[in-house]
Amino acid sequence: MNINLLISEKTRHIIRMIVNGEYDEVVELTNGIRLPKEEIVYAISDYGFSLVNPPEVAYECLDVVEITNSSHREWSVRMPLWTIEEGRSDLSIEFTMIEVIGKWLRVELDNISIL
Repeated sequence: MNINLLISEKTRHIIRMIVNGEYDEVVELTNGIRLPKEEIVYAISDYGFSLVNPPEVAYECLDVVEITNSSHREWSVRMPLWTIEEGRSDLSIEFTMIEVIGKWLRVELDNISIL
């Protein structure tokens, strides 16, 4: 499978879960590495706007950078989030995605922050 397509699909899936308030599922998927549920909830509630799924065209803004000198293939991924009130917001989500056995990606949620 094309790695860029896989990264995009994983990103869509996680953003959908966050928009739907499925924080426990996000933590389960990411093994709570770097960002536990409490910090996810705080980052979103502190921002104060209602998250919505981005339009498909927004995924063209997906910022993907391959990390060099790691033991596995890894990518740093950043995506702006969208809100009802603002459309594209200043809030972004950041992941590390790690290739496992050349077939799928392990995801670590690094941060949800204001740009």
